[in-house]
Amino acid sequence: MDIVYAAEKPSIAKLLSIHTKRRVRPQDIMVTENPDETGSFFIGFQFNQYVLSPNGEIEANE
Repeated sequence: MDIVYAAEKPSIAKLLSIHTKRRVRPQDIMVTENPDETGSFFIGFQFNQYVLSPNGEIEANE
């Protein structure tokens, strides 16, 4: 399990790079808190939207 502290954009970008199998820079993403779940964040990346859950999993927000 990957652990991300305080929604740090570099950590999220690294996880997203692994998930998408391409380089993602911290400045390429927008991170906002998810009001539906404590410790969860919405991640805006190009045309796709992803959700980071409190356990460190990144999934497409469909």
